[in-house]
Amino acid sequence: MGLRVVVVGIPGVGKTTVVDKVVAGYKGAKLANFGTLMLETGISMKMVKHRDELRKLTVEKQRKLQRAAASRIARMKDKLVVVDTHLFIRTAEGFWPGLPFEVVRAMKPTHLVLVEASPDEISARRATDTTRYRDAVTSESLTEELALARSFLTASSTLTGAPMTIVRNGHGMQDEVASSLVKMLMGATK
Repeated sequence: MGLRVVVVGIPGVGKTTVVDKVVAGYKGAKLANFGTLMLETGISMKMVKHRDELRKLTVEKQRKLQRAAASRIARMKDKLVVVDTHLFIRTAEGFWPGLPFEVVRAMKPTHLVLVEASPDEISARRATDTTRYRDAVTSESLTEELALARSFLTASSTLTGAPMTIVRNGHGMQDEVASSLVKMLMGATK
C-alpha cells in the first residue's frame, strides 16, 4: 500500500486549494474527496440532491454514507491517495465526527494533516465562496471550531497511530503550504 494522507480543516481554511496543489505536485497522486464519495452514494440512494444537504441528514444516515466512502477509499491502491475531508460536521444534533472510529480505521491513513487559517481569513473566504451554502458564523464560533479541529485531529492520530501535522494557510500561502507537504510526503516514501 502507498501513502494515504487525510487532509482536514474547517470550511474556509483553504483546504481544498492546498489539496489540489499537493495532488498536482506529487506524481502519481490520486484525490479522494470524502464528501464527493458520500454525495455520490447519497444521490444514488435518493437521500440528498446536493452536497450541503449531507450535514442536515440524521446522524445515522451520515454514518451510513461515511462508511460507504471509507470503504471505497480503503480499496484504492495508488502510490499516494490524498483524502480531502472534514474532522467534524455541525449538525442539528451537535458536532458529528467526520472521522469516527470505524471510518478513520477503515481508511488506514499513513498521515493526518490539519490546515488552519485565522478566523478573519476564514470569514473572508466563506463570504466570497458562492459555490456553497454556508451558515452564518461569528469569530468566536470559528475560534471554537479551530480548537475542536485540533482535538479531533489528536483523537484520530491516537486511534490510527498516524502522525499528525498542522499547517497554517494564511492569505496567499497555498503554494508554500502545498510545497512543504509534498516535500514531507516525498521524504516519507524514501
